[in-house]
Amino acid sequence: MDEFSQNIYTILSFLGEGKLITYGQLASQAGYPAHSRHVGKILARLPKDTRLPWFRVVNSQGKISLQGDALIRQKNLLEKEGIKVTEEGKIVKFKQYLG
Repeated sequence: MDEFSQNIYTILSFLGEGKLITYGQLASQAGYPAHSRHVGKILARLPKDTRLPWFRVVNSQGKISLQGDALIRQKNLLEKEGIKVTEEGKIVKFKQYLG
């Protein structure tokens, strides 16, 4: 596994329940600012049964970037942690959840 992916997984593993992080923040904290798209690609490759809280990662506008069934799955997982999400995937009071 490359260093960037390992850094992403490590940071994500410490993100607490009910907290969010953006793709860009995650890339920056991993030491690779301006690599937010790569974060999305790394997370997309995670196995379905991963224990990493991939669903706590949203875009910089405070929205879920996924669509269709994947959006619904992420929305449901966030709501289980007490995070309010609109039907369109926008996080209500987004900034209060940033970890």
